[in-house]
Amino acid sequence: MELTENLQTENRKLRERLSRLSQASQRINESLDFETVLQGVVDSARTVTDAKYCVVTLPDDRGEIQEFLVSGMTPDWVGQMRSFPEAAPLHEYLRGFEEPLRLRDLYSHVEALGLPVVKPPGSAAATISFLSAPIRHRGESVGHFFLAGKVSGPEFTSEDEETLAMFASQAALVISNARRYTDLQRALADREAVVNTAPVGVAVVDAVSGEPVSFNREAVRIMEGLLRAEPRSEDFLDVVTIRRADGREVSLKELSIARAMSEGETVRAEEVVFEVPDGRNVKALMNATPIRAEDGRVTSFVVTLQDTAPMDELENMRAEFLAKVSHDLRAPLAAIKGSATTALSDTFPFRQAEMVQFLRIINEQADRMASLINDLLDVARIETGTLVVNPMPTLVTAMLDQARNTVMSGWDRDNIHLDLAPGLPPVMADPGRIVQVLVNLLTNAAKNSPDASPIRVEAAQDGDKVAISVTDRGRGVSPEQMPHLFRKSSRRGQDSDHENDAGGGWGLSICKGIVEAHGGRISADSEGPGKGTRFTFTIPVAEEAEAIVSADSRSAVVGAGMVGADRTGPRYSSSTMIPRRCGAFARPCRGPATFPS
Repeated sequence: MELTENLQTENRKLRERLSRLSQASQRINESLDFETVLQGVVDSARTVTDAKYCVVTLPDDRGEIQEFLVSGMTPDWVGQMRSFPEAAPLHEYLRGFEEPLRLRDLYSHVEALGLPVVKPPGSAAATISFLSAPIRHRGESVGHFFLAGKVSGPEFTSEDEETLAMFASQAALVISNARRYTDLQRALADREAVVNTAPVGVAVVDAVSGEPVSFNREAVRIMEGLLRAEPRSEDFLDVVTIRRADGREVSLKELSIARAMSEGETVRAEEVVFEVPDGRNVKALMNATPIRAEDGRVTSFVVTLQDTAPMDELENMRAEFLAKVSHDLRAPLAAIKGSATTALSDTFPFRQAEMVQFLRIINEQADRMASLINDLLDVARIETGTLVVNPMPTLVTAMLDQARNTVMSGWDRDNIHLDLAPGLPPVMADPGRIVQVLVNLLTNAAKNSPDASPIRVEAAQDGDKVAISVTDRGRGVSPEQMPHLFRKSSRRGQDSDHENDAGGGWGLSICKGIVEAHGGRISADSEGPGKGTRFTFTIPVAEEAEAIVSADSRSAVVGAGMVGADRTGPRYSSSTMIPRRCGAFARPCRGPATFPS
Protein backbone atom coordinates (compact mmCIF):
# COMPACT_ATOMS: atom_id res chain seq x y z
CA MET A 1 0.00 0.00 0.00
CA GLU A 2 2.79 2.40 0.93
CA LEU A 3 4.65 1.51 -2.27
CA THR A 4 1.55 2.27 -4.33
CA GLU A 5 1.10 5.61 -2.67
CA ASN A 6 4.75 6.49 -3.25
CA LEU A 7 4.43 5.59 -6.93
CA GLN A 8 1.28 7.65 -7.24
CA THR A 9 3.02 10.60 -5.57
CA GLU A 10 6.00 10.32 -7.88
CA ASN A 11 3.73 10.05 -10.92
CA ARG A 12 1.79 13.08 -9.82
CA LYS A 13 5.00 15.06 -9.31
CA LEU A 14 6.29 13.89 -12.69
CA ARG A 15 3.05 14.89 -14.40
CA GLU A 16 3.18 18.29 -12.72
CA ARG A 17 6.80 18.75 -13.74
CA LEU A 18 6.08 17.71 -17.33
CA SER A 19 3.05 19.98 -17.37
CA ARG A 20 5.12 22.95 -16.19
CA LEU A 21 7.80 22.07 -18.72
CA SER A 22 5.22 21.76 -21.52
CA GLN A 23 3.63 25.08 -20.64
CA ALA A 24 7.04 26.75 -20.48
CA SER A 25 8.01 25.30 -23.87
CA GLN A 26 4.75 26.46 -25.39
CA ARG A 27 5.23 29.93 -23.94
CA ILE A 28 8.74 30.41 -25.36
CA ASN A 29 7.62 29.14 -28.80
CA GLU A 30 4.83 31.67 -29.17
CA SER A 31 7.07 34.32 -30.73
CA LEU A 32 10.15 34.62 -32.93
CA ASP A 33 11.02 38.09 -31.71
CA PHE A 34 14.43 37.71 -30.13
CA GLU A 35 13.84 39.99 -27.12
CA THR A 36 10.44 38.42 -26.42
CA VAL A 37 11.89 34.91 -26.65
CA LEU A 38 14.74 35.72 -24.26
CA GLN A 39 12.45 37.23 -21.65
CA GLY A 40 10.11 34.25 -21.96
CA VAL A 41 13.04 31.88 -21.47
CA VAL A 42 14.30 33.55 -18.30
CA ASP A 43 10.80 33.83 -16.80
CA SER A 44 9.96 30.22 -17.66
CA ALA A 45 13.21 28.88 -16.23
CA ARG A 46 12.36 30.49 -12.89
CA THR A 47 8.82 29.07 -13.05
CA VAL A 48 9.72 25.45 -13.82
CA THR A 49 12.31 25.34 -11.01
CA ASP A 50 10.34 27.41 -8.48
CA ALA A 51 13.32 29.80 -8.11
CA LYS A 52 13.29 33.30 -6.62
CA TYR A 53 15.83 34.71 -9.03
CA CYS A 54 17.01 33.79 -12.50
CA VAL A 55 19.75 35.21 -14.73
CA VAL A 56 20.42 34.21 -18.35
CA THR A 57 23.64 35.29 -20.04
CA LEU A 58 24.37 34.87 -23.75
CA PRO A 59 27.93 35.36 -25.03
CA ASP A 60 28.96 36.75 -28.41
CA ASP A 61 31.49 35.16 -30.78
CA ARG A 62 34.36 36.46 -28.67
CA GLY A 63 32.95 34.98 -25.47
CA GLU A 64 31.96 38.34 -24.01
CA ILE A 65 28.48 38.86 -22.53
CA GLN A 66 26.15 40.04 -25.27
CA GLU A 67 22.77 39.57 -23.52
CA PHE A 68 22.08 39.76 -19.75
CA LEU A 69 18.49 39.03 -18.77
CA VAL A 70 16.97 38.69 -15.32
CA SER A 71 13.73 37.63 -13.68
CA GLY A 72 12.59 38.18 -10.11
CA MET A 73 15.00 41.05 -9.40
CA THR A 74 14.35 44.72 -8.83
CA PRO A 75 15.76 47.22 -11.35
CA ASP A 76 18.07 48.62 -8.64
CA TRP A 77 19.58 45.22 -8.00
CA VAL A 78 20.03 44.60 -11.73
CA GLY A 79 21.84 47.92 -12.09
CA GLN A 80 24.13 47.11 -9.15
CA MET A 81 24.89 43.65 -10.53
CA ARG A 82 25.91 45.11 -13.89
CA SER A 83 28.23 47.60 -12.14
CA PHE A 84 29.78 45.19 -9.61
CA PRO A 85 33.40 44.56 -10.66
CA GLU A 86 33.44 41.72 -8.06
CA ALA A 87 30.78 39.83 -10.06
CA ALA A 88 33.07 39.28 -13.07
CA PRO A 89 35.37 36.58 -11.57
CA LEU A 90 32.38 34.80 -10.02
CA HIS A 91 30.60 34.77 -13.37
CA GLU A 92 33.70 33.47 -15.15
CA TYR A 93 33.94 30.65 -12.60
CA LEU A 94 30.29 29.61 -12.92
CA ARG A 95 30.38 29.76 -16.73
CA GLY A 96 33.16 27.22 -16.76
CA PHE A 97 30.83 24.31 -15.84
CA GLU A 98 29.68 22.30 -18.83
CA GLU A 99 27.22 20.32 -16.71
CA PRO A 100 24.49 21.48 -14.30
CA LEU A 101 25.76 22.73 -10.93
CA ARG A 102 23.57 22.45 -7.81
CA LEU A 103 24.65 23.97 -4.47
CA ARG A 104 22.95 23.97 -1.07
CA ASP A 105 24.63 27.27 -0.19
CA LEU A 106 26.21 29.49 -2.84
CA TYR A 107 27.75 31.89 -0.30
CA SER A 108 29.83 29.32 1.57
CA HIS A 109 30.92 27.71 -1.73
CA VAL A 110 32.12 31.04 -3.08
CA GLU A 111 33.90 31.98 0.15
CA ALA A 112 35.72 28.63 0.16
CA LEU A 113 37.06 29.43 -3.27
CA GLY A 114 38.25 32.87 -2.17
CA LEU A 115 35.88 34.66 -4.54
CA PRO A 116 33.86 37.74 -3.51
CA VAL A 117 30.30 37.15 -2.36
CA VAL A 118 27.60 39.13 -4.18
CA LYS A 119 24.33 39.37 -2.22
CA PRO A 120 21.00 41.01 -3.08
CA PRO A 121 20.76 44.58 -1.73
CA GLY A 122 19.38 44.56 1.83
CA SER A 123 19.50 40.75 2.08
CA ALA A 124 20.25 39.42 5.59
CA ALA A 125 20.08 35.72 4.62
CA ALA A 126 23.14 33.74 5.61
CA THR A 127 22.64 31.10 2.91
CA ILE A 128 21.07 30.81 -0.52
CA SER A 129 20.59 27.75 -2.70
CA PHE A 130 21.89 27.77 -6.28
CA LEU A 131 21.34 25.95 -9.56
CA SER A 132 22.99 26.54 -12.94
CA ALA A 133 22.94 24.78 -16.30
CA PRO A 134 24.57 25.46 -19.68
CA ILE A 135 22.44 26.20 -22.73
CA ARG A 136 23.90 24.25 -25.65
CA HIS A 137 22.77 23.85 -29.25
CA ARG A 138 24.44 21.30 -31.51
CA GLY A 139 27.41 21.07 -29.20
CA GLU A 140 27.98 24.83 -29.12
CA SER A 141 27.48 26.97 -26.01
CA VAL A 142 24.57 29.37 -26.42
CA GLY A 143 24.47 30.69 -22.85
CA HIS A 144 23.92 29.83 -19.19
CA PHE A 145 21.06 29.65 -16.68
CA PHE A 146 21.82 30.88 -13.14
CA LEU A 147 19.05 30.40 -10.54
CA ALA A 148 19.12 31.22 -6.83
CA GLY A 149 16.72 30.80 -3.89
CA LYS A 150 14.25 27.91 -3.87
CA VAL A 151 10.79 29.30 -3.04
CA SER A 152 9.13 26.11 -1.75
CA GLY A 153 12.09 24.57 0.04
CA PRO A 154 15.55 25.02 1.47
CA GLU A 155 17.35 23.97 -1.72
CA PHE A 156 16.92 22.86 -5.33
CA THR A 157 16.31 19.15 -5.85
CA SER A 158 17.65 16.66 -8.36
CA GLU A 159 14.27 16.87 -10.11
CA ASP A 160 14.77 20.63 -10.48
CA GLU A 161 18.18 19.94 -11.98
CA GLU A 162 16.73 17.44 -14.47
CA THR A 163 13.87 19.79 -15.33
CA LEU A 164 16.25 22.69 -15.92
CA ALA A 165 18.50 20.53 -18.11
CA MET A 166 15.52 19.46 -20.27
CA PHE A 167 14.24 23.02 -20.48
CA ALA A 168 17.72 24.27 -21.42
CA SER A 169 17.81 21.96 -24.46
CA GLN A 170 14.45 23.30 -25.65
CA ALA A 171 15.46 26.89 -24.86
CA ALA A 172 18.66 26.47 -26.87
CA LEU A 173 16.67 25.52 -29.99
CA VAL A 174 14.20 28.37 -29.53
CA ILE A 175 16.97 30.92 -28.91
CA SER A 176 18.86 29.69 -31.98
CA ASN A 177 15.77 29.92 -34.18
CA ALA A 178 14.89 33.37 -32.85
CA ARG A 179 18.44 34.59 -33.45
CA ARG A 180 18.41 33.14 -36.97
CA TYR A 181 15.03 34.77 -37.62
CA THR A 182 16.33 38.11 -36.32
CA ASP A 183 19.39 37.87 -38.54
CA LEU A 184 17.16 37.05 -41.51
CA GLN A 185 14.84 39.99 -40.77
CA ARG A 186 17.85 42.30 -40.45
CA ALA A 187 19.25 41.03 -43.76
CA LEU A 188 15.88 41.53 -45.45
CA ALA A 189 15.61 45.02 -43.99
CA ASP A 190 19.11 45.84 -45.19
CA ARG A 191 18.30 44.53 -48.65
CA GLU A 192 15.06 46.48 -48.75
CA ALA A 193 16.90 49.63 -47.68
CA VAL A 194 19.46 49.10 -50.44
CA VAL A 195 16.74 48.59 -53.04
CA ASN A 196 14.74 51.58 -51.82
CA THR A 197 17.73 53.92 -51.83
CA ALA A 198 19.12 52.65 -55.15
CA PRO A 199 19.36 55.31 -57.90
CA VAL A 200 17.71 52.81 -60.27
CA GLY A 201 14.00 52.06 -60.30
CA VAL A 202 13.19 48.44 -59.39
CA ALA A 203 9.81 46.79 -59.95
CA VAL A 204 8.67 43.19 -59.58
CA VAL A 205 5.97 42.25 -62.10
CA ASP A 206 3.75 39.18 -61.91
CA ALA A 207 4.19 37.05 -65.04
CA VAL A 208 0.58 35.81 -65.12
CA SER A 209 -1.46 38.94 -64.43
CA GLY A 210 1.13 41.49 -65.52
CA GLU A 211 0.42 43.50 -62.38
CA PRO A 212 3.28 45.21 -60.57
CA VAL A 213 3.91 43.45 -57.28
CA SER A 214 6.24 46.05 -55.78
CA PHE A 215 7.98 49.32 -56.61
CA ASN A 216 10.98 50.95 -54.98
CA ARG A 217 11.13 54.70 -54.38
CA GLU A 218 13.04 55.51 -57.57
CA ALA A 219 10.51 53.59 -59.69
CA VAL A 220 7.72 55.59 -58.05
CA ARG A 221 9.61 58.82 -58.74
CA ILE A 222 10.11 57.91 -62.40
CA MET A 223 6.45 57.06 -62.90
CA GLU A 224 4.89 59.76 -60.73
CA GLY A 225 5.03 62.24 -63.61
CA LEU A 226 2.67 59.95 -65.51
CA LEU A 227 0.31 58.92 -62.73
CA ARG A 228 0.53 61.99 -60.43
CA ALA A 229 0.61 59.64 -57.46
CA GLU A 230 2.08 56.38 -56.26
CA PRO A 231 1.29 53.91 -59.03
CA ARG A 232 -1.45 51.43 -58.27
CA SER A 233 -1.46 48.29 -60.38
CA GLU A 234 -4.93 48.88 -61.85
CA ASP A 235 -4.10 52.47 -62.84
CA PHE A 236 -0.75 51.42 -64.23
CA LEU A 237 -2.28 48.75 -66.45
CA ASP A 238 -5.21 50.91 -67.59
CA VAL A 239 -3.42 54.01 -68.81
CA VAL A 240 0.25 53.26 -69.53
CA THR A 241 1.59 52.13 -72.89
CA ILE A 242 5.16 51.06 -73.45
CA ARG A 243 6.99 51.75 -76.72
CA ARG A 244 10.00 49.49 -77.08
CA ALA A 245 13.19 50.14 -79.00
CA ASP A 246 12.11 48.02 -81.99
CA GLY A 247 9.01 50.17 -82.44
CA ARG A 248 6.50 47.82 -80.82
CA GLU A 249 3.82 49.59 -78.78
CA VAL A 250 2.40 47.48 -75.99
CA SER A 251 -0.72 48.38 -74.03
CA LEU A 252 -0.11 47.08 -70.54
CA LYS A 253 -3.83 46.40 -70.07
CA GLU A 254 -4.19 44.22 -73.15
CA LEU A 255 -0.70 42.79 -73.26
CA SER A 256 1.39 43.30 -70.16
CA ILE A 257 5.13 43.72 -70.24
CA ALA A 258 5.44 40.40 -68.44
CA ARG A 259 3.26 38.62 -71.01
CA ALA A 260 5.15 40.31 -73.82
CA MET A 261 8.24 38.64 -72.39
CA SER A 262 6.50 35.47 -71.18
CA GLU A 263 8.93 33.25 -73.03
CA GLY A 264 11.60 34.39 -70.64
CA GLU A 265 13.20 37.11 -72.71
CA THR A 266 15.97 38.93 -70.88
CA VAL A 267 16.16 42.62 -71.76
CA ARG A 268 19.45 44.48 -71.41
CA ALA A 269 19.67 48.29 -71.45
CA GLU A 270 16.78 48.79 -73.88
CA GLU A 271 15.55 52.36 -74.22
CA VAL A 272 11.77 52.38 -73.82
CA VAL A 273 9.15 55.09 -73.56
CA PHE A 274 6.22 54.90 -71.12
CA GLU A 275 3.27 56.98 -72.36
CA VAL A 276 -0.22 57.95 -71.25
CA PRO A 277 -3.05 59.07 -73.56
CA ASP A 278 -2.61 62.81 -72.95
CA GLY A 279 0.91 62.68 -74.41
CA ARG A 280 2.96 62.70 -71.24
CA ASN A 281 5.83 60.24 -71.41
CA VAL A 282 8.90 59.06 -69.57
CA LYS A 283 12.02 57.65 -71.23
CA ALA A 284 14.03 55.03 -69.39
CA LEU A 285 16.66 52.37 -69.90
CA MET A 286 15.01 49.07 -69.06
CA ASN A 287 16.49 45.78 -67.91
CA ALA A 288 14.18 42.82 -67.35
CA THR A 289 15.14 39.43 -65.94
CA PRO A 290 12.70 36.51 -65.53
CA ILE A 291 12.34 34.69 -62.22
CA ARG A 292 11.57 31.01 -62.75
CA ALA A 293 10.03 28.34 -60.56
CA GLU A 294 11.70 24.96 -60.04
CA ASP A 295 9.84 23.57 -63.07
CA GLY A 296 11.26 26.33 -65.31
CA ARG A 297 8.01 28.27 -65.51
CA VAL A 298 8.37 32.08 -65.45
CA THR A 299 6.58 33.35 -62.34
CA SER A 300 7.62 37.01 -62.29
CA PHE A 301 10.02 39.57 -63.69
CA VAL A 302 12.44 41.93 -62.03
CA VAL A 303 12.39 45.13 -64.07
CA THR A 304 14.92 47.89 -63.49
CA LEU A 305 14.44 51.38 -64.91
CA GLN A 306 17.09 54.06 -65.20
CA ASP A 307 15.78 57.57 -65.81
CA THR A 308 17.43 58.96 -68.94
CA ALA A 309 16.67 62.60 -68.06
CA PRO A 310 20.10 63.19 -66.45
CA MET A 311 21.79 61.68 -69.50
CA ASP A 312 19.67 63.83 -71.79
CA GLU A 313 20.64 66.85 -69.71
CA LEU A 314 24.30 65.90 -70.05
CA GLU A 315 23.91 65.61 -73.82
CA ASN A 316 22.24 69.03 -73.89
CA MET A 317 25.14 70.45 -71.88
CA ARG A 318 27.61 68.97 -74.35
CA ALA A 319 25.71 70.41 -77.28
CA GLU A 320 25.51 73.76 -75.50
CA PHE A 321 29.23 73.59 -74.79
CA LEU A 322 30.06 72.85 -78.44
CA ALA A 323 27.82 75.71 -79.54
CA LYS A 324 29.62 78.02 -77.10
CA VAL A 325 33.01 76.89 -78.38
CA SER A 326 31.92 77.42 -81.99
CA HIS A 327 30.59 80.88 -81.19
CA ASP A 328 33.74 81.98 -79.35
CA LEU A 329 36.02 80.69 -82.11
CA ARG A 330 33.92 82.23 -84.86
CA ALA A 331 34.44 85.81 -83.62
CA PRO A 332 38.28 85.92 -83.86
CA LEU A 333 38.15 83.86 -87.04
CA ALA A 334 35.79 86.38 -88.61
CA ALA A 335 38.12 89.22 -87.61
CA ILE A 336 41.11 87.41 -89.11
CA LYS A 337 39.23 86.59 -92.29
CA GLY A 338 37.90 90.15 -92.63
CA SER A 339 41.29 91.77 -92.06
CA ALA A 340 43.05 89.39 -94.46
CA THR A 341 40.38 89.81 -97.16
CA THR A 342 40.50 93.59 -96.88
CA ALA A 343 44.31 93.70 -96.94
CA LEU A 344 44.38 91.52 -100.07
CA SER A 345 41.72 93.52 -101.85
CA ASP A 346 42.74 95.44 -105.00
CA THR A 347 39.87 97.88 -104.69
CA PHE A 348 41.65 100.39 -102.48
CA PRO A 349 45.36 101.04 -102.10
CA PHE A 350 46.44 100.83 -98.43
CA ARG A 351 49.27 102.71 -96.80
CA GLN A 352 51.87 100.87 -94.74
CA ALA A 353 50.36 102.01 -91.42
CA GLU A 354 46.98 100.60 -92.45
CA MET A 355 48.53 97.30 -93.49
CA VAL A 356 50.31 97.10 -90.13
CA GLN A 357 46.99 97.65 -88.40
CA PHE A 358 45.41 94.78 -90.36
CA LEU A 359 48.34 92.53 -89.44
CA ARG A 360 48.07 93.58 -85.80
CA ILE A 361 44.37 92.60 -85.80
CA ILE A 362 45.21 89.25 -87.38
CA ASN A 363 47.98 88.65 -84.82
CA GLU A 364 45.81 89.59 -81.82
CA GLN A 365 42.86 87.48 -82.96
CA ALA A 366 45.15 84.54 -83.72
CA ASP A 367 46.45 84.80 -80.15
CA ARG A 368 42.85 84.92 -78.96
CA MET A 369 42.04 81.75 -80.90
CA ALA A 370 45.16 80.04 -79.53
CA SER A 371 44.11 80.97 -75.99
CA LEU A 372 40.62 79.57 -76.56
CA ILE A 373 42.03 76.36 -77.99
CA ASN A 374 44.43 76.04 -75.05
CA ASP A 375 41.51 76.42 -72.65
CA LEU A 376 39.52 73.84 -74.59
CA LEU A 377 42.44 71.41 -74.42
CA ASP A 378 42.75 72.06 -70.68
CA VAL A 379 39.08 71.18 -70.19
CA ALA A 380 39.51 67.95 -72.15
CA ARG A 381 42.64 67.00 -70.22
CA ILE A 382 41.02 67.72 -66.87
CA GLU A 383 38.04 65.53 -67.77
CA THR A 384 40.23 62.70 -69.08
CA GLY A 385 42.74 62.91 -66.23
CA THR A 386 45.73 63.85 -68.39
CA LEU A 387 46.36 67.45 -67.34
CA VAL A 388 50.03 67.83 -66.32
CA VAL A 389 51.31 70.16 -63.61
CA ASN A 390 54.92 70.70 -62.55
CA PRO A 391 54.99 71.55 -58.81
CA MET A 392 58.06 73.14 -57.27
CA PRO A 393 58.75 75.55 -54.38
CA THR A 394 57.48 78.96 -55.52
CA LEU A 395 57.00 82.38 -53.94
CA VAL A 396 53.36 83.45 -53.73
CA THR A 397 54.27 87.13 -54.26
CA ALA A 398 55.94 86.30 -57.58
CA MET A 399 52.83 84.62 -58.96
CA LEU A 400 50.50 87.36 -57.68
CA ASP A 401 52.65 90.12 -59.24
CA GLN A 402 52.76 88.25 -62.54
CA ALA A 403 48.98 87.77 -62.62
CA ARG A 404 48.18 91.34 -61.56
CA ASN A 405 50.50 92.83 -64.20
CA THR A 406 48.97 90.64 -66.90
CA VAL A 407 45.39 91.64 -66.05
CA MET A 408 46.19 95.33 -65.50
CA SER A 409 47.89 95.58 -68.90
CA GLY A 410 45.07 93.80 -70.69
CA TRP A 411 42.16 95.56 -68.98
CA ASP A 412 43.74 98.94 -68.34
CA ARG A 413 42.90 98.80 -64.62
CA ASP A 414 44.91 100.02 -61.66
CA ASN A 415 42.48 99.01 -58.89
CA ILE A 416 43.79 95.53 -58.09
CA HIS A 417 44.99 95.66 -54.48
CA LEU A 418 47.19 93.03 -52.84
CA ASP A 419 46.84 92.27 -49.14
CA LEU A 420 49.45 89.67 -48.21
CA ALA A 421 50.11 88.32 -44.73
CA PRO A 422 53.75 88.78 -43.65
CA GLY A 423 56.10 85.81 -43.79
CA LEU A 424 54.24 83.75 -46.37
CA PRO A 425 56.12 80.46 -46.93
CA PRO A 426 56.93 79.16 -50.41
CA VAL A 427 54.19 76.96 -51.86
CA MET A 428 54.41 73.79 -53.86
CA ALA A 429 53.05 75.04 -57.18
CA ASP A 430 53.44 75.07 -60.91
CA PRO A 431 54.03 78.82 -61.44
CA GLY A 432 52.56 78.98 -64.94
CA ARG A 433 49.42 77.09 -63.97
CA ILE A 434 48.73 79.02 -60.77
CA VAL A 435 49.27 82.29 -62.65
CA GLN A 436 46.70 80.98 -65.13
CA VAL A 437 44.24 80.44 -62.25
CA LEU A 438 44.89 83.92 -60.86
CA VAL A 439 44.52 85.58 -64.29
CA ASN A 440 41.21 83.76 -64.83
CA LEU A 441 39.88 84.85 -61.43
CA LEU A 442 41.08 88.43 -61.79
CA THR A 443 39.71 88.69 -65.33
CA ASN A 444 36.41 87.27 -64.12
CA ALA A 445 36.32 89.93 -61.38
CA ALA A 446 37.19 92.70 -63.84
CA LYS A 447 34.49 91.65 -66.30
CA ASN A 448 31.79 91.51 -63.64
CA SER A 449 32.47 94.68 -61.66
CA PRO A 450 32.47 98.40 -62.53
CA ASP A 451 35.74 99.90 -63.79
CA ALA A 452 36.26 101.94 -60.62
CA SER A 453 35.33 99.10 -58.27
CA PRO A 454 38.34 97.69 -56.36
CA ILE A 455 39.43 94.09 -56.70
CA ARG A 456 41.15 92.74 -53.60
CA VAL A 457 43.60 89.84 -53.58
CA GLU A 458 44.48 88.35 -50.18
CA ALA A 459 46.90 85.61 -49.20
CA ALA A 460 47.51 84.07 -45.78
CA GLN A 461 48.82 80.82 -44.39
CA ASP A 462 46.14 78.35 -43.26
CA GLY A 463 47.81 75.42 -41.51
CA ASP A 464 49.82 73.44 -44.04
CA LYS A 465 48.36 75.43 -46.95
CA VAL A 466 48.31 79.00 -48.20
CA ALA A 467 44.85 80.41 -48.96
CA ILE A 468 44.55 82.96 -51.78
CA SER A 469 41.30 84.83 -52.36
CA VAL A 470 40.04 87.23 -55.07
CA THR A 471 37.15 89.48 -54.05
CA ASP A 472 35.13 91.87 -56.19
CA ARG A 473 32.11 94.10 -55.57
CA GLY A 474 30.41 93.26 -58.83
CA ARG A 475 27.35 91.35 -59.94
CA GLY A 476 27.59 88.53 -57.44
CA VAL A 477 26.09 85.07 -57.83
CA SER A 478 22.60 83.89 -56.92
CA PRO A 479 22.23 80.98 -54.46
CA GLU A 480 20.65 78.88 -57.23
CA GLN A 481 23.67 79.37 -59.49
CA MET A 482 26.32 78.76 -56.83
CA PRO A 483 26.34 74.90 -57.00
CA HIS A 484 26.91 75.07 -60.79
CA LEU A 485 29.60 77.74 -60.77
CA PHE A 486 32.57 75.44 -61.42
CA ARG A 487 30.90 73.37 -64.09
CA LYS A 488 31.91 73.68 -67.74
CA SER A 489 28.85 75.78 -68.51
CA SER A 490 27.41 77.51 -65.45
CA ARG A 491 25.08 80.02 -67.05
CA ARG A 492 22.44 77.59 -68.22
CA GLY A 493 19.12 79.34 -68.07
CA GLN A 494 20.03 81.70 -65.25
CA ASP A 495 22.40 84.59 -64.77
CA SER A 496 23.03 84.28 -68.48
CA ASP A 497 24.71 87.65 -68.69
CA HIS A 498 27.13 86.83 -65.87
CA GLU A 499 30.37 86.14 -67.73
CA ASN A 500 32.17 84.21 -65.05
CA ASP A 501 35.44 83.49 -66.77
CA ALA A 502 37.93 84.55 -69.38
CA GLY A 503 37.72 81.35 -71.36
CA GLY A 504 34.20 81.45 -72.76
CA GLY A 505 32.25 79.29 -70.30
CA TRP A 506 34.90 77.01 -68.88
CA GLY A 507 37.48 79.20 -67.11
CA LEU A 508 36.28 78.39 -63.59
CA SER A 509 36.18 74.65 -64.31
CA ILE A 510 39.81 74.94 -65.48
CA CYS A 511 40.69 76.77 -62.26
CA LYS A 512 39.10 74.00 -60.23
CA GLY A 513 40.99 71.28 -62.11
CA ILE A 514 44.35 73.03 -61.78
CA VAL A 515 43.92 73.81 -58.07
CA GLU A 516 42.84 70.26 -57.24
CA ALA A 517 45.76 68.91 -59.27
CA HIS A 518 48.00 70.76 -56.79
CA GLY A 519 46.25 69.09 -53.85
CA GLY A 520 44.26 72.23 -52.99
CA ARG A 521 40.59 73.19 -53.01
CA ILE A 522 38.69 76.10 -54.53
CA SER A 523 35.39 77.59 -53.37
CA ALA A 524 33.16 80.59 -54.02
CA ASP A 525 31.09 82.77 -51.73
CA SER A 526 28.55 85.47 -52.57
CA GLU A 527 25.80 87.17 -50.61
CA GLY A 528 23.69 87.32 -53.76
CA PRO A 529 23.25 89.30 -56.98
CA GLY A 530 24.81 92.77 -56.85
CA LYS A 531 26.84 92.01 -53.71
CA GLY A 532 30.09 90.77 -55.20
CA THR A 533 31.85 87.41 -55.21
CA ARG A 534 34.81 85.97 -53.34
CA PHE A 535 36.82 83.07 -54.77
CA THR A 536 39.29 81.28 -52.48
CA PHE A 537 41.74 78.52 -53.32
CA THR A 538 44.50 76.79 -51.38
CA ILE A 539 47.98 75.52 -52.28
CA PRO A 540 50.17 73.28 -50.07
CA VAL A 541 53.21 74.94 -48.53
CA ALA A 542 56.49 73.62 -49.89
CA GLU A 543 57.64 72.03 -46.64
CA GLU A 544 54.58 69.74 -46.60
CA ALA A 545 55.19 68.38 -50.09
CA GLU A 546 58.96 67.91 -50.31
CA ALA A 547 58.55 64.20 -50.96
CA ILE A 548 57.52 64.79 -54.57
CA VAL A 549 60.16 67.40 -55.41
CA SER A 550 63.29 66.24 -57.19
CA ALA A 551 66.63 66.90 -55.51
CA ASP A 552 67.75 69.52 -58.00
CA SER A 553 64.51 71.54 -57.81
CA ARG A 554 64.33 71.32 -54.01
CA SER A 555 67.25 73.66 -53.62
CA ALA A 556 65.77 76.55 -55.61
CA VAL A 557 62.79 78.77 -54.84
CA VAL A 558 61.22 80.36 -57.91
CA GLY A 559 61.28 84.16 -57.85
CA ALA A 560 59.51 86.77 -59.90
CA GLY A 561 62.05 86.69 -62.66
CA MET A 562 61.61 82.94 -63.22
CA VAL A 563 57.86 82.99 -63.85
CA GLY A 564 57.26 82.93 -67.58
CA ALA A 565 55.00 85.48 -69.20
CA ASP A 566 53.09 82.85 -71.15
CA ARG A 567 51.36 79.81 -69.80
CA THR A 568 53.79 77.33 -71.26
CA GLY A 569 56.48 78.32 -68.74
CA PRO A 570 59.83 76.57 -68.39
CA ARG A 571 60.20 72.85 -68.48
CA TYR A 572 60.87 71.37 -65.05
CA SER A 573 62.29 68.00 -64.11
CA SER A 574 59.44 67.17 -61.70
CA SER A 575 55.93 66.72 -63.04
CA THR A 576 52.64 65.45 -61.74
CA MET A 577 49.61 64.25 -63.64
CA ILE A 578 46.15 65.15 -62.38
CA PRO A 579 44.03 62.08 -61.59
CA ARG A 580 40.57 61.71 -63.06
CA ARG A 581 38.94 62.92 -59.85
CA CYS A 582 41.27 65.88 -59.46
CA GLY A 583 42.61 64.84 -56.08
CA ALA A 584 46.00 65.39 -54.52
CA PHE A 585 49.28 64.61 -56.27
CA ALA A 586 49.13 61.49 -58.37
CA ARG A 587 51.85 59.38 -59.93
CA PRO A 588 54.69 61.23 -61.72
CA CYS A 589 54.82 61.36 -65.49
CA ARG A 590 57.67 59.87 -67.45
CA GLY A 591 59.96 62.66 -68.48
CA PRO A 592 59.36 66.40 -68.81
CA ALA A 593 56.02 67.77 -69.89
CA THR A 594 55.01 70.86 -71.86
CA PHE A 595 51.80 72.83 -71.83
CA PRO A 596 49.72 73.44 -74.97
CA SER A 597 50.92 76.33 -77.02
